[in-house]
Amino acid sequence: MTSKISIKVKTLQHFKGELPKYESLYSSGFDVRAQMKEPMILKPGQRYLVPTALSFEIPLGYEIQARPRSGLAIKRGITLLNTPGTIDADYRGEVKIIIANMGSEDFVINDQDRIAQLVICPVFQAEFVKVDDLSETARGIGGFGSTGGSNQLNV
Repeated sequence: MTSKISIKVKTLQHFKGELPKYESLYSSGFDVRAQMKEPMILKPGQRYLVPTALSFEIPLGYEIQARPRSGLAIKRGITLLNTPGTIDADYRGEVKIIIANMGSEDFVINDQDRIAQLVICPVFQAEFVKVDDLSETARGIGGFGSTGGSNQLNV
């Protein structure tokens, strides 16, 4: 059984279609659709801010993360920049998706295309405590491939 929380959704004036929904019983993300006046051709290497015509009232203690759709990523090289994109609980504006064409062919974004998936995630805020030393670990200060692999970076 999955847990559910209530999320208020406001559709903006240029919204068409139905509210987002989960496509299967066990989906963690729900798809959002492009709300376009006319098709947009996204050339390889280009990015575009796609309107969804949706605003959300996210409960305190949660965020919405925007993630790429796996089918678009593997088949067409379409991804989202700033992934996962964060929509904070206090944001009330239109959710827009930063889409990028990393493929080798033009990609056309049409009205009502499913362009991203959104996931509701819990949020924890840290209380930062200044210290002079941190505990020791086997890894220590090693980073950027220091735990193994043949393409290690020593930065």
